Amino acid sequence: MIARFVHLRLHSEYSLSDSTVRIDELTAACVARGMPALALTDDSNLFALLKFFNVAEKAGLKPIAGADIWVQDSDEPQRLTLLVADAQGYRNLCQLISRAYAQGRQLDRPVLQRDWLEGHTAGLVALSGGLDGELAALLLAGRKDTAALQLRRWMRLFPDAFYVELSRCGRAQEELLCNAAAQLAAEANCPAIASNDVRFIDRDDFEAHEARVAIAQGYTLDDARRPRRYSPEQYLKSPEEMATLFADLPEALENTVDLAMRLNLSLHTGTYFLPEVPTRAGEDAGQRLARESRVGLEARLARLQAANALATTREAYVERLELEAGVIAQMGFPGYFLIVADFIGWAKRQNIPVGPGRGSGAGSLVAYALGITDLDPLRYGLLFERFLNPERVSMPDFDVDFCMERRDEVIRYVRESYGADKVAQIITYGTMAAKACVRDCGRVLGLPFLAVDSIAKLIPLRPLDVTLDDALGLSARSSKEPERVSNELRARYLNEDDEARPVLELALKLEGLARNAGKHAGGVVIAPTALTDFTALYVESKANSAVDLPVTQFDKDDVEAIGLVKFDFLGLRTLTILQWALEAINARRAAANVPAIDIELLPLDDAPSYQLFARGDTVAVFQFESAGMQRLLKDARPDRFEDLIALVSLYRPGPMELIPSFCARKHGRETIAYPDPRVEPILKETYGIMVYQEQVMQLSLIHI
Repeated sequence: MIARFVHLRLHSEYSLSDSTVRIDELTAACVARGMPALALTDDSNLFALLKFFNVAEKAGLKPIAGADIWVQDSDEPQRLTLLVADAQGYRNLCQLISRAYAQGRQLDRPVLQRDWLEGHTAGLVALSGGLDGELAALLLAGRKDTAALQLRRWMRLFPDAFYVELSRCGRAQEELLCNAAAQLAAEANCPAIASNDVRFIDRDDFEAHEARVAIAQGYTLDDARRPRRYSPEQYLKSPEEMATLFADLPEALENTVDLAMRLNLSLHTGTYFLPEVPTRAGEDAGQRLARESRVGLEARLARLQAANALATTREAYVERLELEAGVIAQMGFPGYFLIVADFIGWAKRQNIPVGPGRGSGAGSLVAYALGITDLDPLRYGLLFERFLNPERVSMPDFDVDFCMERRDEVIRYVRESYGADKVAQIITYGTMAAKACVRDCGRVLGLPFLAVDSIAKLIPLRPLDVTLDDALGLSARSSKEPERVSNELRARYLNEDDEARPVLELALKLEGLARNAGKHAGGVVIAPTALTDFTALYVESKANSAVDLPVTQFDKDDVEAIGLVKFDFLGLRTLTILQWALEAINARRAAANVPAIDIELLPLDDAPSYQLFARGDTVAVFQFESAGMQRLLKDARPDRFEDLIALVSLYRPGPMELIPSFCARKHGRETIAYPDPRVEPILKETYGIMVYQEQVMQLSLIHI
């Protein structure tokens, strides 16, 4: 007979301190062990939920959403596991977890008050929390009558959706508790489920798991004071192993399968949810965009014409604008443009410095007309199709630079305008990187600091993404990129008597695990409804609720996949310095009755400025301040704005190889040759070298 069992309580690495389970390895192990479904119940969070759903569904597993939460009634907080049955349950769980972080922090633990659960249990199924739950505490204290009373309270709060959790992991008093809890459940006619409270995949992973827990708690493994709350049995047991373990309680096994069939959350991806933007009566967002774009373009053209700076005819500008506005409306993105124009316009009215625009968004004339960017795309041959293309539907993405000191004012404006419950920043996850992981492992194993330091320093500094596998020559890419390998470190690893070997073996198991949550430097999401309709929210322990936004529990990739729209609010100190300089200069000019400088209309053919660049005197000039760039400037000796654009584009890994040829061609030391006469108009400004994506796109249109 085939054993029937589903794991309904499991922590992954995204619990951040008590698990070594990686999502991809987890699903592979489940498939290998013949499991049809699996629940992920990380500690007080849904960080990994979408990643888990995606990987599990591809592997043919039914993913079940849930979380282990802490609930406080009157005494110490106790465990409760919540599993999601449907979309309403998902929203309720997101709201509960978000409230725990926002209002229930106790030290570094988010805690729910029991009465907060009232009215938020629909679509949720609760497990009693096993050894860490309220029922367990009462039963082990000999208070069976109180435990029975509390069980009835839980059953009323979760009608037909509360289960007593039974586990046999070999922990202290666990067998005694299992028998008492099974009897309590039977007397109350409450279903019980078998659980293994999983923290690692294989039994052999226990030592690495203990090391991870000890690292998080600040102990060494041999410290007698270290709490020992886990056992080697908390691995991903197969259904057959669980059937043997609970042979006397077969209904507890069968209940896991029956319950898994009840839990049917679907997470839909690929649809974008934009906030509503206000429009005039009888006007939709696309019509508003077209109207405001036309007005904005007329204002731009008037200024350009006054400065004799039109790149082409007015008709060409108008034709391009109408084309872009039509594509934007067709793709459903007018609201995105209008929202970005709104907060950029507000920032400018508050005299907050805003960058002129960068990235592919600078290719949009609509963005230029709306004031999102301050670069004329026709003047510089920038293509709108690089930013938005109907044949490749993806969200537009403007990278917007604000003054570092006043960026938060703009974010607060967005929060006040669109609703505090609809705006949040985006989470990031720190991982156990190679050097830091080696140092942690050495410390937890009790090695002296100098010994650990000598091992960690053998890991190459470059490239920045070097892993321990690379440094030891164990990865595929280390054979192709030998600079990643440290021969001395590899020799110490291969020497079984070297004290470095156990450190490195442990570090190989822990490297790359998620270890903390942080905040994305500039990402902000704006939802059309409460964010908890889409994701739970996380609040940093030291956050100031009056100033700091909560952050989504999904990272930037998962936020976009679930349909939320990301806006980048990047802080740039250079803008602050430019603003100070401009204010000082214009103050002097005002005192001398000289017209103020309009920074947008500065001439781009100022010879002394190019002489400064050619000398490499560019300390504090954005993107030209590094020593390497200063050397490049002395060789290239730029004398036109297009040269500066090309040098910034070339000065990065890969294209850097073309820099010597670019400089040689500019100064006549190398012949400029074109493979076809039709190529020359496209590559002429970069001396026959393909530098920009726009050039590649234009060349692709030439028919051979």
